[in-house]
Amino acid sequence: MGAARRGWLGDYLGRDASTGSPLWCKHSVRDTMAAMGRLILALILCLAAVPEVGFATQGGALRLAVFTADVTPPIGHGMMGGSWLAKSINDPLEANGLIVLGDGQPVVFVSVDWCEIRNKAFMRWQEVLAQAVGTTPERVLLTTIHQHDAPVADLEAEQILRSRKLAGTVCDLDFHERAVQAVGRAAAASLSATQPLTHVGTGQARVERIASNRRYTLPDGSVRFDRMSSTRNPAAIAADEGLIDPFLKTLSFWSGEVPLAAVSFYAVHPMSYYGQGEVSADFPGIARRMRQQETPAVKQIYATGCSGNIVAGKYNTGARENRTELAQRLHDGMAAAWHDTRRHPIEGYQFRSAALRIEPRSDPGFTADGLEHALRDETDPFRQCLAAMGLSWRRRLASGPPIRIPVLDLGVAQLAVLPGEAYVEFQLAAQRMRPDSFVCVAGYGDGATGYIPTEQHFAEGDANLGDWCWVARGSQSRLLDALSEALVASGGKPQSPADAR
Repeated sequence: MGAARRGWLGDYLGRDASTGSPLWCKHSVRDTMAAMGRLILALILCLAAVPEVGFATQGGALRLAVFTADVTPPIGHGMMGGSWLAKSINDPLEANGLIVLGDGQPVVFVSVDWCEIRNKAFMRWQEVLAQAVGTTPERVLLTTIHQHDAPVADLEAEQILRSRKLAGTVCDLDFHERAVQAVGRAAAASLSATQPLTHVGTGQARVERIASNRRYTLPDGSVRFDRMSSTRNPAAIAADEGLIDPFLKTLSFWSGEVPLAAVSFYAVHPMSYYGQGEVSADFPGIARRMRQQETPAVKQIYATGCSGNIVAGKYNTGARENRTELAQRLHDGMAAAWHDTRRHPIEGYQFRSAALRIEPRSDPGFTADGLEHALRDETDPFRQCLAAMGLSWRRRLASGPPIRIPVLDLGVAQLAVLPGEAYVEFQLAAQRMRPDSFVCVAGYGDGATGYIPTEQHFAEGDANLGDWCWVARGSQSRLLDALSEALVASGGKPQSPADAR
């Protein structure tokens, strides 16, 4: 209590006329009892006069629920948006989530072992989960891990393909609904087993020998963009890692000294090898399950950060044994971040979101006419799927709600979900916007956008933007502005997001 507040209380309780001391300093029982009565009344009045603050709980103590559901597709289902079909199940796919309750409407965070969830499919997930836990759809923070040996969900794109009786297939509509309902039931059931939430934990660790940027420079100074998830190109292997976020961040949720859940965030394309028809959660799934076995009472959740331009190619030749090696390195980062964790008391949370109004790409082949032209019988089935997804995105922009940037603000830490395959520059920019806080960023929210590069990547001719990028130039500033609006609380002073370099 400051001197001014102490003086005010002394005046309220009364002072001795001769000494000026507060009456509660006098030693008679009568004076002391009278002073104590006035002190209690003063404290009641003080508490009543305290204004409501952003992180004060409303409606009781905070609680946490966690849930898991199987979302493994059937044999024959399209993988990576119809690039190939599933032939076998190497390991199951999961949806892992948590629900924060007790300060306004619940907030759900769920991470899914799928490649992407886009447009109407994304809205369907939000709708079902919101109904399951009694909240609004926008308070469902949904992200995919982006394994390529996993489905892409785009209901509108699939309906376009089916209406024209084309060979391409993005996703099975019946399976999608069964999967969403299974996750909704798991979320609803978890509400019967909530635990008190008193603290959040923050920890981070450097991950060794996984991430590298697609962009690298040759000794002659020329720039290349051909470093992929795996490579045997000596020049790409010899080049330095380039711009990455080397840290894995773990945001954990605690009941006193008892950990309940841990969410780990790391920015890298989550593939070792793929495209052989095996359904798999790849090396992030292995690492997550290793941590789950080590900490059976703590719900382990993994989320891929903004990694549209981040791959394992420098450290991965695509050999099958590399999957377990990459998983071990990721696991080691998760374990080290857990060891680094510090707990912080939590009294409440805030939810904010901002609309991202972004323009469709209109380069040759990306216009509505160009996409329609690709929807022909003689077109390769995967090209049909890409065109259908492009049209689905354009229809969404014309008549659907905008993409939103959601943020769960826990006071000492913030959890943000960015859409599509946002480049790592946006994750680093988010951290600069709140340099005094622990900012955790998941990419691969609504996947409708595909890649979201910086203006520099467009200018340099990033070769990866030949497909799977449905946004126009100029998206960088719009995404940064929306991110700043959602991430920085009212009255805050963000660093300027003028560029994402």
